[in-house]
Amino acid sequence: MMDREYTKLDTNSPGLYLHVPFCRTKCRYCGFYSRPIDQYNASAVVSAMISEMERLEQGGRIKTIYIGGGSPSALEREHLLRLVGRAKQQCPAAKEFTIEVNPGQIDAELLGELHRAGVNRLSVGAQSFIQRELDFLGRGHTVDCIRRAVRRGRAAGFENISLDLIFAVPGSDHDSWQHNLRSAIELQVEHISAYGLSYEQGTPFSKDLAEGLIEAVDEDTDRSMYELTIDELEQAGIDQYEISNFARNGFECRHNLNYWANGSYAGIGPGATSYMHRARSTNFADMDKYVRSITNSESIIESSETLNDLERACETAVLNLRRRCGIELAQFKNQTGYDAFELFAEPILRYRKMGLIEMDAGRIWLTRLALGIADSILCDFALV
Repeated sequence: MMDREYTKLDTNSPGLYLHVPFCRTKCRYCGFYSRPIDQYNASAVVSAMISEMERLEQGGRIKTIYIGGGSPSALEREHLLRLVGRAKQQCPAAKEFTIEVNPGQIDAELLGELHRAGVNRLSVGAQSFIQRELDFLGRGHTVDCIRRAVRRGRAAGFENISLDLIFAVPGSDHDSWQHNLRSAIELQVEHISAYGLSYEQGTPFSKDLAEGLIEAVDEDTDRSMYELTIDELEQAGIDQYEISNFARNGFECRHNLNYWANGSYAGIGPGATSYMHRARSTNFADMDKYVRSITNSESIIESSETLNDLERACETAVLNLRRRCGIELAQFKNQTGYDAFELFAEPILRYRKMGLIEMDAGRIWLTRLALGIADSILCDFALV
């Protein structure tokens, strides 16, 4: 697994992320910036996003495009295809073009049009194959919608399909999660992302949890579900390549691999973040202000920061360690100027004694034992 070619990325070739800030109904766990589409002028927002995209100076060098949200498929067909078409035109060298879709918002005709427009990777927001869980999460689709979306995607020509799944949903257990995993495997998709349910501040779920209206799955059950994920998917030939991501060989998401390599990327749309030339900037998470600023040729940046050398090195290490291949020492030195063994000597030694980190002459990586508690470990690489 560790010798796969996907680790050899050109971090100087940026990715492009387009944030579609609309949904038809807000999921109860979602902490991303999005608003109900029927309350806004979606056409004006799409036009502003296209204007922002046309300002890009590096469009010809972009190798991956990712349209996420929100829910891009909440857009009317005309607006979504206009956004897709301009992205493809603006970034002709892009090899991977992903779009996120809600299973209940797409039909065979739209999928065919997206594929003909240049989209070659489909990310389906399945989340669960148990209707009770879908209803609890606030998803607006059925289990049949998921299977139909994958079948229609295949018929439209998509050879690279990913499913998102959520585990540790209140009321779930080992058996129900195994049902979810095996249902996803049966669809023979190329990629699966599996995330434990989180209770983001400001979401309805975080409020319900604080008020005792729902009870989170206990840590032991959460951990057993995660371990089951690794085992079930790898037995099916869908190998783990990042803490929460699994793929058949050659189908790793190159756009996200660029994030974990701490490569550069341009973010387009309200609330989107860019990371270019060591500078990170975030657009206004306010659609009216965003559209108005674009129209008046004013700044759309709400916040920005420039990382110093040490900050960049620590951030690169944290992101690299999310990958199963970990930190490649030569690549890290070339990218940051630092020797990872020297810079992180104390946490490497401490966690290696605990069996949580492994190393050889060319690489440092988290052991399987560490994956379920990775966040607490990675904090020590962010604070040297």
